[in-house]
Amino acid sequence: MAQGYATLIKEATLLLDKFNADKQCVEEFTEDASKAIENLDALDKKFILDIVSGCIEQKKLLDVVINVFYAQSGKCLLKADRNQLAIICYFSMFLIDDLGLECFSKIVNSLDIKKMHKFLSFFFNITNLSTWIQGEWSQIYDAAYVERNWIAPLLRWHPEIDILMAQLASRMSRGSQFKKSTKKNTEPHEFSLTKPKARPLPAPEPIPLQEKHQLVPTSTYRVPKEKQVMEEVKQRNRQKAVQVLYEANTQQFKCANPQKSERTKSVMSQIVRSHDAQLKFDSLHTSGSPATHKLNNLPIRLNTTAILREGALYNRQVEEDLRRMEQLVEGAGEPSSFLQWQKEMRERDLQEELAQVERRRLEGRISYEEAALARTRIMERNQKTALLKKEETAKLMQRYANKRLQEEKEMRDLVQQVADGHKNSKAAKVKLQEFKQRIVKEVSEQSGELLRQALEEAQAELSRKFEIICQIRAIESVPLIRHKFVDETETAGHELLGEMSLAELRERLAMLRNAEQREHQYRRGRILEDKKSREQLLLEQLDTIALHRTALGQAAARRQEEKRARRELQQGVAEDERVVALQRRLEERQQERQRLKQGEKTKAKITEQSATHALKSWNHRKQKWRNNTGQIWSKDWSVRSSRKLLTLSPRRKILKV
Repeated sequence: MAQGYATLIKEATLLLDKFNADKQCVEEFTEDASKAIENLDALDKKFILDIVSGCIEQKKLLDVVINVFYAQSGKCLLKADRNQLAIICYFSMFLIDDLGLECFSKIVNSLDIKKMHKFLSFFFNITNLSTWIQGEWSQIYDAAYVERNWIAPLLRWHPEIDILMAQLASRMSRGSQFKKSTKKNTEPHEFSLTKPKARPLPAPEPIPLQEKHQLVPTSTYRVPKEKQVMEEVKQRNRQKAVQVLYEANTQQFKCANPQKSERTKSVMSQIVRSHDAQLKFDSLHTSGSPATHKLNNLPIRLNTTAILREGALYNRQVEEDLRRMEQLVEGAGEPSSFLQWQKEMRERDLQEELAQVERRRLEGRISYEEAALARTRIMERNQKTALLKKEETAKLMQRYANKRLQEEKEMRDLVQQVADGHKNSKAAKVKLQEFKQRIVKEVSEQSGELLRQALEEAQAELSRKFEIICQIRAIESVPLIRHKFVDETETAGHELLGEMSLAELRERLAMLRNAEQREHQYRRGRILEDKKSREQLLLEQLDTIALHRTALGQAAARRQEEKRARRELQQGVAEDERVVALQRRLEERQQERQRLKQGEKTKAKITEQSATHALKSWNHRKQKWRNNTGQIWSKDWSVRSSRKLLTLSPRRKILKV
């Protein structure tokens, strides 16, 4: 090493003293430490950083030894030597095999001999290593790992360490024989009375720290969550309303529709196909048509309640369709012509409704333009009223200035009256001082009486506690019977109706436990049977649900075709004559609004010029009024200061008393 071991150990100790485990991590601390010791050699720098990082990582193991050492043998040592002893302990546990005994001896000899001798004799004690040190380390790491990697090597190095401690002891004994030093003669120095004492340097003034700026909360620039939630709820409600309106306008009225529904037709066709499949004559044995795509009968995983509810719904629909089929078989009419007429009427109503919606939209735009024109007229009227208000405020300010002058005159008269009354205040001050002295005397007498009563109560409380302590000690001195022999087959002898011995109680508890277990097994079997029957019912319901969903998919495809036809109707609405007239009227309103905007811009320029002229005249009048009232304000300030002195003087007298 380029430098002595003592210097390197001292540098490592200083770095360990700076480390704070709560605020720093090992990697950041080692980087900062490497920057702090850049002036050292590469080997010395690596040696110090390895020691520091190793002591931090193995802090739990080292603290076990160091804490007990300070509690037993190191009571006279300083706490500042703790990290130095931790480094020696780290060398003994992890680096003594790599360094060797010679290098380890040099490191120990470079430090304080007495401290090293005391610590090594404590740490390398066979009793300590094999008992409590091994036990404490085994709580942190595996016992076999501790025995193999630390305890066994330390015991193997014990003879060499004994030789090293003997050398340290001999050096200590030689160092205890003090050499007789020669006394120095006293050298007199001339004493000068006129020589001034050197002035100490002034203490540096503390630099004021700027308070930390409080950040603006993020909620200031963020839209409230409640507003977003309300917007989402409004959007969802609007979508639901549109969906309900669309379904009400597109679906047929069920009460006036005797025609078979699509679901009933599909069920009837399935029944016919199943009957035809049972007929064997003229049947061709084919493999069937290839499937173009696989149907996912159950795209959503349903729970038990949903399956039962949907199955019951489909069962009711099938019953209604079968009832309608029976009515048709009995002779009910076929409403095909009525349905055709109904479809044509609905298409015509839909076309009229779309035209009416377009007219309403254009009327709304026209009303918006008219409202904009009305707002411009209201703004012009408000500007006129604002000019009138400004004139009224100017008059009020002039009236206020006159009133202020009158108040200043009244204040001067009041100051003169206060000065006259100040001459007669000395006698009142003397009387007030005597009254306060009498009050202080009475308060001191009352406080002394209260203190005497408190002392008497405390003395009585202490005597009562002393008596209680004596009673407790007398009770504790009485011997207790620790063992009690109990016969489990005998009763307690209290002559109760349900009295029994411990053995009988155990037997009855065992019988009750067996009965509960049998009851539990019976209930479990019954629950399993119910569960199997419920699963079978759910499977049947799932089959019916899958069958009905295929029929619903076909109905959805037909509804899509109807939507396309409805879009074609909407294109014809745009050609309505009334809609064209409303669009023409909307364009006229928009042109009129543009003309009004141009007129407003010219008026705004004229009003701005007049406002600047009025502001200049008002500033000139205000400056003139300030020059006239400046002297009045200075007199007002002197009057107020004299009144404050009059009010503060009796308070100062009270504080003196």
